[in-house]
Amino acid sequence: MARTKNPAVRSMLIERAALLLREREPVTLRGLVRGTEVSTMAVYTYFDGMDGLWRAVRQEGFTRLAARLADVPDTTDPVRDLAALGAAYLANAMANPDLYRVMFDAEFDLEDARAADATLERLVRAADAARAAGRFRAEIDPLELATQSWTIGHGLAALVATGPLPPTTLDHGIPLLTALFVAAGDDPARCARSVAAGWRLS
Repeated sequence: MARTKNPAVRSMLIERAALLLREREPVTLRGLVRGTEVSTMAVYTYFDGMDGLWRAVRQEGFTRLAARLADVPDTTDPVRDLAALGAAYLANAMANPDLYRVMFDAEFDLEDARAADATLERLVRAADAARAAGRFRAEIDPLELATQSWTIGHGLAALVATGPLPPTTLDHGIPLLTALFVAAGDDPARCARSVAAGWRLS
């Protein structure tokens, strides 16, 4: 009779892998289970081996990002919403720097690539709403604008959450997003207010 899998053990192994990354220790079978009550076989039981574990760790990063973005409500100010999504992206990276680092390691496939794509699509919908509301020019491509916004967030996260610069560097997101959205057609003064309001939410 097959033994029932315990979701807590799976989560624990993912967290252990992230901890080892944080402490810059080798992520080995023995290291993963050291000090726990599970054996090295748990990595095979829950992930079919180390490659499966890395896929799960990478997926967990996107799962947490999706949850963070889902907490950002849609309001009557879609530019504010876009800025709030950018701030949430950075907040997730700061809260989970080790998982964030692995999220973009293309050496391992994701368990569910569609779920990861949905995080960018959340920004695309917000950009499209801003265009529909007349804040951006009609010819603006929501996907392109969302990608540019994501690029700004990713750059800041790489420099702060997993890099050498202090957290105050994140405040550069406000003028960077404002410049991007003004270039897309938004009124400068109105845009500055919207971005600053959205940035404060996360």
